[in-house]
Amino acid sequence: RFAFSRPVILRGITDNSAFRALCTRKKLLAAFGTLPVRLSTANTYSYRKVDVPFQEYVEQLLKPQDPARLGSDTLYFFGDNNFTEWGPLFQQYVPPAFRIPGTSPAYSFGIAGSGSGVPFHWHGPGFSEVIFGRKRWFLYPPDKTPHFHPNETTLAWLHNTYPTLPPAERPLECTLRPGEVLYFPDRWWHATLNLDTSVFISTFLG
Repeated sequence: RFAFSRPVILRGITDNSAFRALCTRKKLLAAFGTLPVRLSTANTYSYRKVDVPFQEYVEQLLKPQDPARLGSDTLYFFGDNNFTEWGPLFQQYVPPAFRIPGTSPAYSFGIAGSGSGVPFHWHGPGFSEVIFGRKRWFLYPPDKTPHFHPNETTLAWLHNTYPTLPPAERPLECTLRPGEVLYFPDRWWHATLNLDTSVFISTFLG
């Protein structure tokens, strides 16, 4: 019903309490604090990558988003994980049991401050689960390109563009809370906004 047509929120389909217990600030810093992590800029179409120690990211960069800051100047930890070093953590994650024939899952793990997020973009289908915090999503179907500037953060878009949209041009939207999973189909446009300091993981079906 949903796999190729519409996003859907799934509740109560996994128990990730063990994974959540390993994702506290204290546990993550103890396990990975000295390891480098690769950060991406929070803009669309072009990305700059920066490597920093995980502890430096948590203690210096994990803070609320400045609404005036451009996406190209905003560093975001999501997706570029070293699966050799982070593998033991990901082995504790229980992904949604649903699959699309002909695809295989790949994990992307992220931690981000309040007000951060990624602006509109699209890719293949997948699931996204919130472990800590709340994450707001904005979604458009593939045939409806959203109004946005590729170097504008989601927070700036929400302040500047969203209020001007007629009701018929507004996106589908939802707010995910811990333990909730969003499924998004192939090529659906989406932007995200972390309402709190958040920990989250996506399962991309490539």
